[in-house]
Amino acid sequence: MYTSFFGLSEKPFAITPDPRYLYLSERHAEALAHLLYGINESGGFIQLTGEVGTGKTTVVRTLLSRVPQHADVAVILNPRVTSGEFLLTICEELGIPLSEADRGSVKEMIDALNRRLLSTHASGRRVIVIVDEAQNLEADVLEQVRLLTNLETPTQKLLQIILIGQPELRELLARNDLRQLAQRITGRYHLHPLTREETKGYVKHRLRVAGAAGEIFTAGALDEVHHISGGIPRVINVTCDRALLGAYTTDTRRIDAALVRRAAAEVYGRRFTPRWMVWSTTAAAALVLVGAGVLTWRFWPWTDATTSALPTSTNGPAVTAAAPPARATPAPLSPSLAPVPVKTVVTPSLIELLSANAANTTSAAAFRRLLSLWGSALSTDKNPCAQAARAGLACLTDRGSWGQLRALNRPAILDLNDDQGGIARVVVTALDDDYATLALGEKGQRVLLTEISRYWMGDFTLVWKPKMSKPRELSLGMKGEEVRWLRRSLAAVRGAAESLDPLDVYDQSLAIAVQNFQRDHRLNADGIAGLQTQVVLDTALAEPGSPLLLAAPKRGG
Repeated sequence: MYTSFFGLSEKPFAITPDPRYLYLSERHAEALAHLLYGINESGGFIQLTGEVGTGKTTVVRTLLSRVPQHADVAVILNPRVTSGEFLLTICEELGIPLSEADRGSVKEMIDALNRRLLSTHASGRRVIVIVDEAQNLEADVLEQVRLLTNLETPTQKLLQIILIGQPELRELLARNDLRQLAQRITGRYHLHPLTREETKGYVKHRLRVAGAAGEIFTAGALDEVHHISGGIPRVINVTCDRALLGAYTTDTRRIDAALVRRAAAEVYGRRFTPRWMVWSTTAAAALVLVGAGVLTWRFWPWTDATTSALPTSTNGPAVTAAAPPARATPAPLSPSLAPVPVKTVVTPSLIELLSANAANTTSAAAFRRLLSLWGSALSTDKNPCAQAARAGLACLTDRGSWGQLRALNRPAILDLNDDQGGIARVVVTALDDDYATLALGEKGQRVLLTEISRYWMGDFTLVWKPKMSKPRELSLGMKGEEVRWLRRSLAAVRGAAESLDPLDVYDQSLAIAVQNFQRDHRLNADGIAGLQTQVVLDTALAEPGSPLLLAAPKRGG
């Protein structure tokens, strides 16, 4: 790979959180300081939120490496659990012994946890619970979390809880039924994206940690990385990693802005225009407008309202001044050539559209609109994917790019994060090279992809119509009707004659056929028919009338 080519000891832009690569920007340093302060103080809640990919998990890993010796820490990485499972996880993390009977009793687990907290407090130690991805906690689990802070002595709380989550966590805790918990939060901090200078420092820092001896990215390339990523560390990592790979494949030692744009285009499935081109286009448009204004002024049929006659003297013969040379009056322009007044049309920004259609950007409203495209209705606001399953549909929730959405070619719900940490869910119903059509209000709104990309970090949900009741990943060695469907569908896409009795075994030949299909549709060519591959395959053979993003489904070669 490119590591030896650039003299690196390892890949510098892996997206897995590694404390060694923590770049302490002003924001990250302040966030870490908030968490360390919370650990060394007594009781209550500390809340850390941030956009997807801003480095929250890396900050948490760094925090764990700096936990004081007198603290016991329980880390919960998967909060999609019941209140009982949540308590059980804390007890297991802290090594509290429980009998099989106690594991099924919330009271027994709380009693055991309280005994542990009292003994820990008596020995001068602290107990801290860190919950990552806390925006996924259910309301009843959050209520259980609040009740845990009631475990206290007359002078202080016995348990410190740190909630780490995406901006939706702030929205969740703002609910009226959770106000008691919100009132107990003693510290809040929100991670913002990196500034331009911080982005440059971040890239250079990671390269140095990986062993880079010199500069690999030019100054223009670093500017382009910030412009494309918006300062989101995860997007910076993905873009820079692909740029290094692109430089390696073309035997290029220095990465410039053009190479960064090509790398980003490969990742996100769309072109990125150089900023100088945008500026020059704007300047050219301004010159055209100025020129048009000058020509209009020069040839417009102006009328002279003044007269040149001098007053007549009453004491002698009238003296008449010599008339100036007559100026030819231009003939009126024909209606087809007359200048047309320019009417300025102000296009609302995406944020203005979202604000004006706030009622249509909730999760329930988005699912209601998405399911309606499939001729299905949302009966309640709860468990929309379960309701979709009852209608023969299935949800696919993932993180990807515009290129992946084009490959999947189905309408999808996009999670958009604004600058204040709010979240809006909108349905994209159509895509072209530069615009997406968003289902906002009565009519669809066409919005530039570049504008949406400022607020969309790749999280999406779509529905599709699987041929099996419970779709699952298909791989080598598996058997059954699902494998028959896969083999038949791939043959249909290729235009090959269908076998009367297709094999129901996922063998090596089928894996190769899957790989070829994946390459044709810009999917990860691993030969495993995961849900994304199955959705793309289903779309390639789309039933008439089923909703698509593009004008026609893409078919494999």
